[in-house]
Amino acid sequence: MADEIVIKKFKVLNEYGIHARPAALLVKAAGKYSCDIFIEKDGNKVSCKSIMGLMTIEGYPGSTMQVTTSGADAHAAMAEIEELFVNKFYED
Repeated sequence: MADEIVIKKFKVLNEYGIHARPAALLVKAAGKYSCDIFIEKDGNKVSCKSIMGLMTIEGYPGSTMQVTTSGADAHAAMAEIEELFVNKFYED
């Protein structure tokens, strides 16, 4: 199967934004997949497989972030990341 590229934008809906716990959830989810997964905000692009990178992305509540997955399992990876954003990283 050819490599796929999936790009989606998400609004940070949880109360405290992308702090340590949501960043850890993103890294855990991204680590399950072989594809490349990047998150971008305001021109800053970091790997979702790097907790240090995610902590620097400034994902404040209400901000919009673009996630790009590329590789054989890009759709599955995007679905899991989308679930985290939609469910507010299970903080409610």
